[in-house]
Amino acid sequence: MVWVPGGRFLMGSDHHYPEEAPAHPAEVKGFWMDRAPVTNAQFLKFVKATGYKTEAERPADPSLYPGARPEQLQPASIVFMAPAHPVPLNDTHRWWHYVAGAHWRHPEGPGSSIKGRDHHPVVHISYADAQAYANWAGKALPNEAEWERAARGGLENTEFAWGDTLHPRGQAMANTWQGQFPHQNTLLDGYGRTSPVGIYPANGYDLVDMIGNVWEWTSSWYASGHQPTGNSNCCSASEAAKLASIDPSSEHGSLPRKVVKGGSYLCAPNYCRRYRPAARMAQGIDTSTGHLGFRCIVRPEP
Repeated sequence: MVWVPGGRFLMGSDHHYPEEAPAHPAEVKGFWMDRAPVTNAQFLKFVKATGYKTEAERPADPSLYPGARPEQLQPASIVFMAPAHPVPLNDTHRWWHYVAGAHWRHPEGPGSSIKGRDHHPVVHISYADAQAYANWAGKALPNEAEWERAARGGLENTEFAWGDTLHPRGQAMANTWQGQFPHQNTLLDGYGRTSPVGIYPANGYDLVDMIGNVWEWTSSWYASGHQPTGNSNCCSASEAAKLASIDPSSEHGSLPRKVVKGGSYLCAPNYCRRYRPAARMAQGIDTSTGHLGFRCIVRPEP
């Protein structure tokens, strides 16, 4: 773990997606943070020690999904599959698929494995899964302000965690998508999915993979914009559900959402330009995907 100093910083952005606004002063106390996202090897230690099964490895609770067919309730998770040609970017079902048997050990579904990926971030992790690991490790999940403070690495008013240019001098600074999402990835950074942690430059706090590779859970409930007080833990679960304008017909059902941060290997210049510290997205607390992981923090005793 590395130390993230406390302090006051400008959180959010007024220049990108509306949910990032308004930019506002925020302040956090110092804390320790995992240098990298939790890896497959680390998560395997947790599973061996506890026998834990992730939500993607268990059947869904039918009471949460009234009217769902039995086959829709079997253990499964959401997997990215690139279409063979350009598709409308307003239809995520063209590249996201609910795959039975997909979970952290089988990231692309049955037949895939994490062999050779010990040092890749663990994926297909729901919020409860991340919390379970954090509790076992004697740690916690960061709130949104803590996560963003850490991702900025001490820089102020820069667009990216390393400055204002996405690829300075042509160098890939994070694992993101190059080319036209979702059908064409030129793989200039060498990876089509997750990459081993730590192969891209660390930020000013010596944290790696804060941007790209995988989205990361925070403990903050999602609202459609930052609250005027700058409080990233804005509200109760029921209030957050209303603020997030959840569509009951979506895959999230009526469950409230948490904030996830950092973007992933699927973020591209033509789609989801969320490879920035200020960027944020809502994630249903029951949902796991092939580009969603986490890291933990430890807050010093008062």
